Amino acid sequence: MARTSNKNIQAKLVLVGDVGTGKTSLVLRFVKGQFFDFQESTIGAAFFTQVLSLNEATIKFDIWDTAGQERYHSLAPMYYRGAAAAVVVYDITSSDSFERAKKWVQELQRQGNPNLIVFLVANKVDMEEKRKVGNEEGELYAKENGLTFLETSAKTAQNVNELFYEIAKRLAKAAPSRPTGMKLHSRPQESGRRFFCCS
Repeated sequence: MARTSNKNIQAKLVLVGDVGTGKTSLVLRFVKGQFFDFQESTIGAAFFTQVLSLNEATIKFDIWDTAGQERYHSLAPMYYRGAAAAVVVYDITSSDSFERAKKWVQELQRQGNPNLIVFLVANKVDMEEKRKVGNEEGELYAKENGLTFLETSAKTAQNVNELFYEIAKRLAKAAPSRPTGMKLHSRPQESGRRFFCCS
């Protein structure tokens, strides 16, 4: 969930998707500005934090980058439980990863927070010549399922910062402003009787 105080928002963000879709690369590009051609597979999950300052709020992301291997799937609910936002990632060069992304979306809709902000991300657009999943296909699926769709490339950094800024904007918009201070109520005196402690 997102916690807010004077529009300082702490939000749990989870990335899910098939193995090799570039989840870790997206997070590393966003958090550290780095990209590695050969990124080791995540075991279980990896945790990152990043702060984004917007005009309307400051968002502190607690980012859970989950493993894509099937053997770790049973651990996923532990990471997406209580999340304010989820990024479902697929690889545009793999139809299988797109089908797997659809299963993740269904799982999040079934078991996740009903107010969960979900983005469907088509990664690796730098590999356009090997594309197997068309932009229209991803866009249509996202529209039919109430998701926000974005194509990214962790390698070239295309739309990576935009993805996280858009999530931050949505979180800021969804977080209610809390009034600060105490609200005092005055009670009318009861027919001149006074109450004292310890009398």
